[in-house]
Amino acid sequence: MCTDNFKITKEIVEKQGLSMDEYEMIKKRLGREPNYTELGMFSAMWSEHCSYKNSKPVLKLFPTKGKQVIQGPGENAGVVDIGDGMGVVFKIESHNHPSAVQPYAASATGGGGCIRDIFTMGAKPIGLLDSLRLGKLDKERVKFLFKNIIRGFTDYANIAGIPVLGGEIYFDESFEGNPLVNAMTVGIVKNNAIIKARAKGVDNLVLIVGGATGRDGVEGAAFASSGLDEEASKKSSAVAIGDPKMGRILREACLELMQKGLVIGMQDMGAAGLTCSTCETSYKANTGMEIDISLVPRKEEGMNTYEVMLSESQERMLVIVDKGRLEEVKKVFAKWNVPVDVIGRVTDDGMVCVRENGRVVAEVPAAALVEAPIYHRKTARPKYLTKTNQLNLSSIKEPKDYNRALVQLLSNPTIASKAWVFKHGDPKVAGNVLLGPGSDAGVAAVPGTKKAIAATTDCNSTYCYLDPFKGGEIAVAEAARNLVCAGAKPLAITDGINFGNPKNPEVFWQFKQAALGISKACLALNTPVVSGNVSFNNENPKGSVDPTPIVGMVGLIKDKSKIVTQYFKKAGDIILLLGKNKEELGGSEYLKTIHGLKKGKCPNIDLNLEKSVQKTTLEAMESGLVQSAHDCSEGGLAAALAESCISNPTKKLGAVVNLTTQSIRKDALLFGESQSRIVISAKPKDIKKILQIAKKNKAPVSVIGEVKGSKLVINRFINTPVNDLYKAWHNAIENYLQD
Repeated sequence: MCTDNFKITKEIVEKQGLSMDEYEMIKKRLGREPNYTELGMFSAMWSEHCSYKNSKPVLKLFPTKGKQVIQGPGENAGVVDIGDGMGVVFKIESHNHPSAVQPYAASATGGGGCIRDIFTMGAKPIGLLDSLRLGKLDKERVKFLFKNIIRGFTDYANIAGIPVLGGEIYFDESFEGNPLVNAMTVGIVKNNAIIKARAKGVDNLVLIVGGATGRDGVEGAAFASSGLDEEASKKSSAVAIGDPKMGRILREACLELMQKGLVIGMQDMGAAGLTCSTCETSYKANTGMEIDISLVPRKEEGMNTYEVMLSESQERMLVIVDKGRLEEVKKVFAKWNVPVDVIGRVTDDGMVCVRENGRVVAEVPAAALVEAPIYHRKTARPKYLTKTNQLNLSSIKEPKDYNRALVQLLSNPTIASKAWVFKHGDPKVAGNVLLGPGSDAGVAAVPGTKKAIAATTDCNSTYCYLDPFKGGEIAVAEAARNLVCAGAKPLAITDGINFGNPKNPEVFWQFKQAALGISKACLALNTPVVSGNVSFNNENPKGSVDPTPIVGMVGLIKDKSKIVTQYFKKAGDIILLLGKNKEELGGSEYLKTIHGLKKGKCPNIDLNLEKSVQKTTLEAMESGLVQSAHDCSEGGLAAALAESCISNPTKKLGAVVNLTTQSIRKDALLFGESQSRIVISAKPKDIKKILQIAKKNKAPVSVIGEVKGSKLVINRFINTPVNDLYKAWHNAIENYLQD
């Protein structure tokens, strides 16, 4: 038994993010009082960030199985089969609270940590995506956060040599003071070479490889599991600092090590650092581990046991290797100039025993750390919904000038071009990218094949604020629709859960409803959940952020020569609309931008209609009939048509469109965000075939116009030069940042 002289008080327990009831559980599991280091280990492992103690009962609602699933939730990342003995590996991670404190460093490590989750599985990363939420861009603090988050994310990606494939960015006052910074990484693996986080084989060696251990990131897991009050917002010590150069060589060294069959088990040292990696790899293998932290390389002097065990210094891996092959392992790391140190061995007693110069300083059963208490939180429908869901359309005046309204919408930073962001990517880090940021989905080639992987991140937080169930459904459906628009068959999702305090019944109701909506859509579209991340307590003194269950989704393109982009290709092509226009304005960017209202009911969604629209689009693409395809989302049909005219980086094309009004309000027809709609263009000779495919699949379809001229003309409502639309859309974010 290990002890120290530090007296643990109620104040210390609660400062560690634990309740006194949990402290009593810890004493019962240990059969004694914990020392301060052990208390810290429990604090980290029993935090929501590591244990999912509040979310686990709800996460069980997700469908996680399917013919395509090779590895579901429970590992560093999920894996889905893409044929030919290969899989796509992917995961989303959040770095929200640290990004509010040190946006550059935190966003960099958010992306870096997610990259390690991928190559830990034996996969070669092929692309990064982001999903960001910030306050309104006219606020100086928001501008500062935005600039530095983008710089941190892209700088790390550029130096680490991983291309940015795409992502999404929303701006809303709900996120002022508590930005959401989620990163998704995608990689490719041979299915017979997947590595899992297992400490197998008694007396096998435990190695720490990569960067040295410092005080950065100590208490990071606990910090990520608490609210952002004034004191927390100053916790820069809880933010880990990344080193992309080390990240790059560490990745290559680990991949080579795995290719040579020298790895028994491996885990990234992310949240909770050495504590998490030692206890989880032991627990999953039903073994134990003994380490001596005096052997852990340090970048700071005077670090105590607590700091070494809880440090979240970046670019570190825990690697389990056969004791007889250590010299081979060392050769690989020496080749890449990556530090490697033996710090312990695998045992058979189920204990994580931590020594320092031989003296026991912490000794805890791995199961006691990993098996955190599970809570079933109360739910209550939020009171605000009764008033917020009410919207009397007759009280909303239609714009006098629809041309001006469209320009205003295209200038809204949420809808506007993210070209200012894309330009931070290093063009030399192209990798296998076939379609980069700026389209409905990013696409990367699968090396050595004619296949490609499409990836996207999607969620409309306003919809989830108004109706989290439908918002969850729509997040999945839109992600799938975006992949389909690139020519990909959707495969599976990774979920990035971002909500407020789970102890608040109204917040937990939002979370559960969103999970139910996601589950329903995943079942309907055959896109199971294979990995994910939960981030609770996203709050600031003003209250909770809007509920944001981000969906990261991947899809397969069997023939990369058939990739489709969103912009119109040639004058004379015919424009078609798949799906139905409805009178739905609730939760729309139009309502927020033009009328300053964030209310109503979010758009409805019919998953059967969604399936028929997606199936029709894919069949037409596989037959080579589609010139362009673009999802209708924020800004509605008018914005989708405008983007189809202006998003080609080299050539802008006009369009003449004639919509059937069907007694729908003009603003709802143009700017309403009804779901399950895709704008496609095709050569005149192919229209009949597309209509036949749509009829077979019972998908609503209508011919609505032609690619022609230099203006976007929609009925008598809109008649604007595409160059004017382009300037408003392309320059908007840069204009905000220069103000």
